[in-house]
Amino acid sequence: MSKRVFITGGASGLGRAVALCYARSGAKVCIGDISADQGEEVARELTDAGGEGRFVACDVRRIGDLEAAKDDMVSAWGGVDVVINNAGVASAGSIEDTTIADWDWILDINVMGVVRGCKVFTPLFKEQGQGAFVNVASMAGLMLAPLMGSYNVSKAGVIALSETLSQELRDFGVSVTCVCPAFFQTNLTDSMRSGIPGIQQNVNKLMKKSDITAEDVANAVVRAEEKGEFWVLPHAKERRMWVLKRHAPKAFDWLMHQETKRWMKKFGTGGA
Repeated sequence: MSKRVFITGGASGLGRAVALCYARSGAKVCIGDISADQGEEVARELTDAGGEGRFVACDVRRIGDLEAAKDDMVSAWGGVDVVINNAGVASAGSIEDTTIADWDWILDINVMGVVRGCKVFTPLFKEQGQGAFVNVASMAGLMLAPLMGSYNVSKAGVIALSETLSQELRDFGVSVTCVCPAFFQTNLTDSMRSGIPGIQQNVNKLMKKSDITAEDVANAVVRAEEKGEFWVLPHAKERRMWVLKRHAPKAFDWLMHQETKRWMKKFGTGGA
């Protein structure tokens, strides 16, 4: 039977790349997104790629949208095998400069959006006796880059939720995969909120310099989900830094402090 997949934020970027990766293997893939035009276009691309594409309007800030998406797929396909909580946004700024409104915005989408997705689909997975959650976090949730406090916290929250659910749901036949990429070319900065002049352009440069593509990350996601693996850490340099952080925390702390001072000086936020 063809795998049945639901992807939030699937109309662009990593979500689209993952959707196409599944579609090429003949999967039924439903795109949930706030952009109807892009979502419908990607749904057609999925069908052309060999799968069965579907689109539902879905804002992860509204649990009713996720419940409607679930009901739509159960009606059309009889169930769902994989839920990829991918929708996310970015923000940057120091603790003084990031507004509470921006904190509320990013946590509502990046953390609570994943919480809502997991909450809505867990009862269905338990009823089916099988299912897989793929939660898209970031190396930012493990490495905690400077001037990205709200983004770091949001992605660390996704990691914490994923680790928790991996334990809670395992005996029900439900696997959890947590995706933590570093920089790769995507459209994340399109909706980025920041009061720091030039930081979006700087992040875009780092994305463009990466030799890891959205398709590379997508392939790693699909492989990990199929094998029931928890971590997806596609960037070799950042994997090594994570090992350093765990096994030589003082050395990691020194390196990160030097990087923090460099960024704060570069962007005029009080660095020495």
